[in-house]
Amino acid sequence: MTDPDHRTRLRDLEAKIDAHKATKVVKPHTDEHYSQANLAWRMVIELVAGLLIGFGIGYGLDRLLGTLPIFLVLFTLLGLAAGIKVMIRSAEEIQQKQMAEEAKDQPAEAGRDERAKDGD
Repeated sequence: MTDPDHRTRLRDLEAKIDAHKATKVVKPHTDEHYSQANLAWRMVIELVAGLLIGFGIGYGLDRLLGTLPIFLVLFTLLGLAAGIKVMIRSAEEIQQKQMAEEAKDQPAEAGRDERAKDGD
């Protein structure tokens, strides 16, 4: 048989455990790792796609016109430039997203810092 004091202590302990579980939020690092890998693959694919499209257009024009591989070289270089341009645009997009997330988190931290300074 349990006495009332034991039941009260048990309820208090359960409340503390629930409060601790509620405040602790674990961010899975594996999701972040996979998203970084996906972004890296996206950039590689954009570069390779630009090269292949330029190569295909240049090869097709050379075959069609019967010329030396001048169009092949020219369009492969243009495809490389286009792929690099798209990669840079993707990197800027990713950077803007990260800066927006940091800016969203920063005002809360800055407010805490200012309150801490006022308290000193």
